Amino acid sequence: MGYRLVSDATLDLPIDLIEKYNMYIIPMNIILDGKEMEYEPGEKNLTIEDFYKAIREGKSSTTSQINPSLYIEHFSPILSEGDDIIYIGLTSGLSGTFQSANIAKNMLEEEYPERKILIVESFCASAGLGYCLYLAGKKKEEGYSIDELYDWAVDIQPKISHWFTVDDLFYLQKGGRLSMAEAMVGSALKIKPILSVDEKGKLYAAAKVRGSKKSDEYMINKINEELSEKDHTVFVAHGDCEDRALALKEKIEAQTKAENIVITKIGPVIGTHTGPGMLAVLYVKD
Repeated sequence: MGYRLVSDATLDLPIDLIEKYNMYIIPMNIILDGKEMEYEPGEKNLTIEDFYKAIREGKSSTTSQINPSLYIEHFSPILSEGDDIIYIGLTSGLSGTFQSANIAKNMLEEEYPERKILIVESFCASAGLGYCLYLAGKKKEEGYSIDELYDWAVDIQPKISHWFTVDDLFYLQKGGRLSMAEAMVGSALKIKPILSVDEKGKLYAAAKVRGSKKSDEYMINKINEELSEKDHTVFVAHGDCEDRALALKEKIEAQTKAENIVITKIGPVIGTHTGPGMLAVLYVKD
């Protein structure tokens, strides 16, 4: 009897790390070009490459949050096998899935009173959530109990820095993150907002720069200002722009003290709202 580390498909983390730390990922539905399909990292029914190809061709994409019944469907087999659950999920600042997970937890605790179901709000999304799960997987491997891991996970959230930028501001406008006027003016002037998440997990624009070179410089400067003395791991995440991600990785290696740089892809769930060309860095700050 042990416990499983659980998240959902808003997480963007390389499949080899998901498998290494035996994570259980709840799939999510994408409606792509009018067709509903299930997305789960590593599955072949909807690959990240096929998703971005469709988006670049002008096909529409929407997502829906996980409801309590789907959480119950995926939590129940784990609990019935005798394992406890620690679920680390998407910020409530962007979705109602965290509330759904808590509803499912309350219902399942009546059915499985001997099992623990611990729910952690990550205040993150996408590669930020992936980064959090990666760190949690390492702690679990080190022998943390479920209660120790819960306390650690709650404590680490404010220490994870997220900085990202997008190529096409109209994806953020469609999702209600920018006004139409802001998207039009920003696109015309080639302005790239540097975005982050606040302490409640909500998006905000931290700065505005012109061009990819300036956005790279901004993120590298932030790494140099903030990177923890204890953990020099940095994630570089990209939305179907691997060449730019590799170039940014080289700059980070040359210009910062980061020692372990992991490249990960932005999947369809978050990619629906950010579009192709998103580039992000994640790390633990002091």
